[in-house]
Amino acid sequence: MSEDNSPPRTFKGLLRWATTPPQAWGIYLLAIILVWLLSFYAGTLKPKKTPDASPPPVTAPRS
Repeated sequence: MSEDNSPPRTFKGLLRWATTPPQAWGIYLLAIILVWLLSFYAGTLKPKKTPDASPPPVTAPRS
């Protein structure tokens, strides 16, 4: 089998290429950074304001 350094053409070939040692470390690092960035972005979002709905009035039970 000859060593082929051309870019993979199928998804299976891409998966095989991405799981070989040098590329696997880079893809792992890239995935960690992507997850961190997404979670950081989600943490900076402000929650949507709900309309001013006052809580229902609480009445004391009458005896």
